[in-house]
Amino acid sequence: MTDDPRGVGFREQTRLGPARERLLDSLSPVSRTEAVPITDADGRALASEHTARRPVPHYPRAAMDGFAVRAEDTFGATRRSPVRLERSESVGPNAACRVHTGSELPEGADAVVQVEQVEADDATIEVFDAVASGQNVAPVGDDVSDGQHLFDPGHQLRPSDLGLLKALGVETVAVFDRPRFSVVPTGEELVQSDPEPGEVVETNGQTVAQYVRRWGGEPTYRDVVTDDEAALRSAIERDLDHDLIVTTGGSSVGERDLLPAVVDDLGTVSVHGVALKPGHPVAFGRVEETPILVLPGYPVATIVNAVQLLRPALKKLAHLPEREPPVTEARLERKVASEVGTRSFVRVRLDRDGDERTATPTRASGAGVLSSVALADGWVVVPEDSEGYDAGRTVAVEDWEWSP
Repeated sequence: MTDDPRGVGFREQTRLGPARERLLDSLSPVSRTEAVPITDADGRALASEHTARRPVPHYPRAAMDGFAVRAEDTFGATRRSPVRLERSESVGPNAACRVHTGSELPEGADAVVQVEQVEADDATIEVFDAVASGQNVAPVGDDVSDGQHLFDPGHQLRPSDLGLLKALGVETVAVFDRPRFSVVPTGEELVQSDPEPGEVVETNGQTVAQYVRRWGGEPTYRDVVTDDEAALRSAIERDLDHDLIVTTGGSSVGERDLLPAVVDDLGTVSVHGVALKPGHPVAFGRVEETPILVLPGYPVATIVNAVQLLRPALKKLAHLPEREPPVTEARLERKVASEVGTRSFVRVRLDRDGDERTATPTRASGAGVLSSVALADGWVVVPEDSEGYDAGRTVAVEDWEWSP
């Protein structure tokens, strides 16, 4: 960027898809790793392959409450003609032993008769249903075999995975570090509380920092930096040891929108202006080896860009999969308009009309109206080739707050 766009408007805007691809192509996942207890590893990305170092179960066990038997001793058993076996502490010819689910199968036994198929007293049992060899028995390795491949590097650990690892005797796992994000709110009008006339409570930086943590990163939420080139330069240079710097505010082309020029002076700006609404005055680039994402100052625009650009960037840095958000099909209650060439994100509230879901726009415009997202249930994405959607159309409502 050799020309200063301030005061002349955006000459062109990059479509969201290519802009996102350009951002992701510029990023490399973190290589740092750490060992953490499995109790703290939920949601983390594995840094190494895992194979089972012992079988589960490691002994043959009863899969049902009942009596361990030799299957051949039950052959021919029916309700009308039960087989009578001796009740014993061990299993042998015509002898059965009481077992519970998970009990080690006694030596000599090869099956378990369910307790529901038995009548027993202290000395004998009557079996009303024959069992086959291996029936109601979990053999060694029935769950996991010794040496079985389990997980590849980059696998995002879930509670069920961690339960399995614990069953295999694993206490700690090597995972990739959470990427470190510097979150820098900017704007001379921002305060943290009790605003005077002309002042605005800072929410964008806090919101972004909380999203970063929810999505799997480690945020450093910085103090507000005023609209001053030297102060902005200093704030960026201070945090070049982070994996990504994300700023809020000062991203457009007005006289006080200094950040794109500051980033360009310190490094390079790859994209400035993306064809999405709300939030087109977004920029990103690089200073030395650190990527910089410059988000707009309006709260709704900040959130849209955080979900569309920051989240996939974080997922790539963290070795985590980027999954599509869940959607709800609903009938649009009012017409929504969109500019051809721009991808629009229309905030809606979901209601129910009988068996049908309905979507009512909470706000068609107003990138500064934070309540329009806080009180919404999702948004409808209008693609670049559309002028909008008519009332009555069935639309997909994305839940952008979903966080796998």
